[in-house]
Amino acid sequence: MGGFEIRSATPADARFMGDMLVEAANWSVSRARPRVAILDDPKVSRYIAGWPRPGDFGSVAIDSHGIPIGACWARLFPPNSPGTGFVAVGVPELTLGVNPQWRAQGVGRALLKAITRQALSAGHSRLSLSVERSNFAQRLYVSEGYVTIESRESSDTMVATIR
Repeated sequence: MGGFEIRSATPADARFMGDMLVEAANWSVSRARPRVAILDDPKVSRYIAGWPRPGDFGSVAIDSHGIPIGACWARLFPPNSPGTGFVAVGVPELTLGVNPQWRAQGVGRALLKAITRQALSAGHSRLSLSVERSNFAQRLYVSEGYVTIESRESSDTMVATIR
């Protein structure tokens, strides 16, 4: 595989970001669901529906041919309709998905660093997420400064304080 670059997400990236939402939801091959089932689930589709809404920001990783290979984006949720990683009003919750053949090659880490820079530029001091404990991505989040603030049955809500 060649190198990759990171760029800001645009409205034209919505479909690809939906693909990455499906990848994120299907991180465990043994529990994979069809794309339509994932995107028809309001608890999942709310992370991408209407992209971009005011306050949304994100990044897309592209390979050396300009083909998208991963995406990370953040969205604010109201307390009366929180995401699974909701911690407080004004704390964006992020979603990260990487094409399977690009995993473990630094794409996810580069996207996390990019979303952190975007969050800082937008005036945010924290980012949150929800991750299943058995997902290998949790190790990446911990290595990038995310800490668990709440544990549920099989998942953790994690927060990073950013500077």
